[in-house]
Amino acid sequence: MAELWFSLFTLANLGAHEIIEISSIEFAEKIGASQQTASRRLKDLEKKGLVTRMISHKGQSIRITKPGIEMLHKIYLLLDNMFSQKPQKLKVEGEIFSGMGEGAYYVMQQGYADQFKDKLGFDPYPGTLNIKLSKQPDLQIRRVLESDSYPGIEIAGFKDKQRTYGPVKCFLVKVNESVQGAILLIKRTHYRDNVLEIISPEFLREKLKLKDGDQIGVTVELLNNNS
Repeated sequence: MAELWFSLFTLANLGAHEIIEISSIEFAEKIGASQQTASRRLKDLEKKGLVTRMISHKGQSIRITKPGIEMLHKIYLLLDNMFSQKPQKLKVEGEIFSGMGEGAYYVMQQGYADQFKDKLGFDPYPGTLNIKLSKQPDLQIRRVLESDSYPGIEIAGFKDKQRTYGPVKCFLVKVNESVQGAILLIKRTHYRDNVLEIISPEFLREKLKLKDGDQIGVTVELLNNNS
């Protein structure tokens, strides 16, 4: 797999996020391998859906696919996690909106509630505060929190007689720099990836006098967020 990662990285470095023309001989020189090995690597990348490859009488056209870009991004996050010094806090801002009313149902499930109290240190109010992110830096922070770069606090999934409930990744936060809470990054959710769901021991709308359309800040305190 490491050989494929290196080959994919080499293609990215050659600009293959757009279509490029490259022969097996040229690619072999770039990766320091034989033409036969280079050709096999390109075929393997294509089979795994990481690149598209079109052969013509002029040669071959190669482009990295969306899954290929996602793999490169994961590698980047792993390397960034290894070599960079992480901030102690991350802050996002978003707009409050009313959800579909499912927050209270899930928060009150015993399999979750017991773990929230044990791992987060509080009994949550029965419901979630939903905020919509619109700025690119805030959306990027959400993606990073969801990745393996930050382990967070894991709430295990469970089963009852009716259904299966998925795992949840949590981060302790301060809402508007004052009220304790936690972000829930839910594996199975109806919301898009521009939404954050927050629980708290407080009824946040009442405590902070919030209404739909208000902007709030959420500070993730990373030093306190390890399972």
